Amino acid sequence: MTRPASPSPSELRRTLGVADAVVIGLGSMIGAGIFAALGPAARAAGSELLLGLAVAAVVAYCNATSSARLAARYPASGGTYVYGRERLGMFWGHLAGWAFVVGKTASCAAMALTVGAYVWPGQAHAVAVAAVVALTAVNYSGVQKSAWLTRVIVAVVLAVLAAVVVVCLGSGAFAADRVAVSGSIGAGGVLQAAGLLFFAFAGYARIATLGEEIRDPARTIARAIPLALGITLAVYVCVAVAALSVLGPDGLGRAAAPLADAVRAAGVPGLVPVVRAGAAVAALGSLLALVLGVSRTTLAMARDRHLPAVLAAVHPRYQVPHRAELAVGAVVAVLAATVDVRGAIGFSSFGVLAYYAVANASAWTLDPAPARRAVPALGLVGCVALAFALPWVSVAVGSGVLAAGMASYGVRRWWAAR
Repeated sequence: MTRPASPSPSELRRTLGVADAVVIGLGSMIGAGIFAALGPAARAAGSELLLGLAVAAVVAYCNATSSARLAARYPASGGTYVYGRERLGMFWGHLAGWAFVVGKTASCAAMALTVGAYVWPGQAHAVAVAAVVALTAVNYSGVQKSAWLTRVIVAVVLAVLAAVVVVCLGSGAFAADRVAVSGSIGAGGVLQAAGLLFFAFAGYARIATLGEEIRDPARTIARAIPLALGITLAVYVCVAVAALSVLGPDGLGRAAAPLADAVRAAGVPGLVPVVRAGAAVAALGSLLALVLGVSRTTLAMARDRHLPAVLAAVHPRYQVPHRAELAVGAVVAVLAATVDVRGAIGFSSFGVLAYYAVANASAWTLDPAPARRAVPALGLVGCVALAFALPWVSVAVGSGVLAAGMASYGVRRWWAAR
């Protein structure tokens, strides 16, 4: 019997199947966002919150479909950085990678601080750093261990969310009319809510960025991405309906901890500590998957010398990009120890939407048939619309960071030509 070829020292080992990939996608999406994003989205959209969720889901579906097609064609670490480079040219690949690495590094620190805020509010920074160190160690020891830990986290978070839904829908505070769409909010509010909620959907990219570690990527990725997205959407709809039904759009918009407030309003205050613990575990899951994805994009960019080449090394035993993981972990730990980056969530959404705009533009080039181009075209338009519907501070900061990425590319080209 012929054995599969072993990976070269510079390549990663293919160990992940469909179930592993789906779980990693769920761990990335069903994370801290659902515990925090409903409040700001309700403030923006009011009773049209579910419309905002639907718009975010449509854009996410387009992005997922484009990402799955591209990942099947280019099953290498790096995700849209690789797709943009191969389909549109090196500049667009660099810009996508820049948006992802910078934006998601800030998101890593935000998730770490979320863990600290829920576990030990008085020592949030210290707990955040400890969480970063621990999860970097898990990622360093191999992607299979990361997938196993993600399974545990996803199971805990889904159990907590299921408890919230059951308690709210079965309580005396439940009122179906609070979920009804009134039509009083304009398109701008719905789009802003969709942009904020998109942050909670964006994790399916992690499946694509792990393309070099997935078995039979053409088949596995094409199945795993839409499956993970569909499960996540079903969970989010149930949770949003449950929270709206007991708090109403105004109460949900004012809530600092929406799901904790929802179970309290439902008459089960004893469940509040459980929800807080679930939020901390969810943030850990998001942090684990974020560090995993950022390190793989860093690896891909380092291979092409867009980042220091030393970061392209793969550990001979664990078959992980260990230097990239350590570098990402160190930067995130410093941010988590010194800066409150929770305000970077809007900027992260801007960067992620820019990243997926490049993915959709890349997918547009795969097939000239108009029917095959409809989804990436809709995804591209949706990404641009949601990005510029975000709060103006997020748009300004995000545009500045993208401009810095363009400048770094120009400097690199100029230096190489000397």
